[in-house]
Amino acid sequence: MEGARPPSPGDELELSVLEGQPDEQTPLNGATQIIPFSAAEPGPAQVNQKNPWSSCNRNLIGNCKLWMVIASIFLGLIIVIIISLCLLGVTYVDEDENEVLELSSNKTFLVMLKIPEECVTEEELPHLLTKRLTDVYSSSPALSRYFTSVEIVNLSGENATITYHLQFGVPSEDDSFMNYMMSEELVLGILLQDFHDRNMSGCETLGLAPESLLLYE
Repeated sequence: MEGARPPSPGDELELSVLEGQPDEQTPLNGATQIIPFSAAEPGPAQVNQKNPWSSCNRNLIGNCKLWMVIASIFLGLIIVIIISLCLLGVTYVDEDENEVLELSSNKTFLVMLKIPEECVTEEELPHLLTKRLTDVYSSSPALSRYFTSVEIVNLSGENATITYHLQFGVPSEDDSFMNYMMSEELVLGILLQDFHDRNMSGCETLGLAPESLLLYE
């Protein structure tokens, strides 16, 4: 324009200085500046690494979280195992106890008891002993299935002895059964043990001395 005043030398110098100053946001070397994350403000990847169980806290159904579902499954398995073990113990059937044996033969023993002096005059003693022997063998876990009967065969006042006849039913032609289950040691041992465990009222020493109780076939 014709009326415009030409710039003075001072104005040109100031303009050149302003154009030469670098922008505050632009690096001096012209490269793109990358501002790293602060140590106090970790990035998303670092947050995921610091919380490996964060996936267990996510909601599956409503407010039900994943860890609640896993804990419920394990608790349910434990309850099922406990109930199964209880039912197995109740419903278990011992086949040996329920086995029906064919007892086609008889095995007899004679038991002689020496009566102590303090109870020789006891009139009811023979009958009490009969009941005692019946209870002993009919309740024995080993011989109850084979026990048949007991009866008095001899009552001697002079020798103060009572002889009983024990009868058992046994399988025929079974040598191992006769050697172990029907041995004299077993039959006599059961009776001796009972006399030691329970004394007879009014005749406490009966059957306690080894020579006062004899068993033979």
